[in-house]
Amino acid sequence: MSGYDACAPVRVVVGVSGSLGSVTALSRAAAEARRRDAELWPVLVWEPPGGELGTRRSPAAMLMVDEWQRMARQRLLDVLDEVFGDAGPGTPVHGLVVRGTPGLSLVEVADRDDDVLVVGAGRRGWHRPFSGRVARYCLSHAHCPVLAVPPSPLEEALAAAHRRNSWHLPLDARQLS
Repeated sequence: MSGYDACAPVRVVVGVSGSLGSVTALSRAAAEARRRDAELWPVLVWEPPGGELGTRRSPAAMLMVDEWQRMARQRLLDVLDEVFGDAGPGTPVHGLVVRGTPGLSLVEVADRDDDVLVVGAGRRGWHRPFSGRVARYCLSHAHCPVLAVPPSPLEEALAAAHRRNSWHLPLDARQLS
């Protein structure tokens, strides 16, 4: 309730990293924002390589913070352009780049009761224990509704193709339908 304002527009906040799962979540969030006549708030959360502790230990890393911030901003712009192109998402957009940990930062941005927080739900299968931490954090800690978007079926097909290519296995054309 900390950021509640009865006159403020409804916001659909979505975590964006550029991964296929976050792109799927971004597309779903845009559709949700249009449906609710809300603003779309894509948020790219970044941490310095080596984390905050690594940055404090290295004077050279401190000099790179502005560059990392610029790169994060450019990454968000690139993802928005890749997903929506010149047409845009069909709703007002307020992109945000935040330095911090993803789950906590997304929950802090989506701090209104009438916000909707959209996150990618992570992969299925044997990857599951190692993914979905951000979605689990948001589901556990957010004070607004959270929409956890399952991975696109395309994600598994791409992962399978990547494994085949990595292992130099032949492609069976019958599996392409």
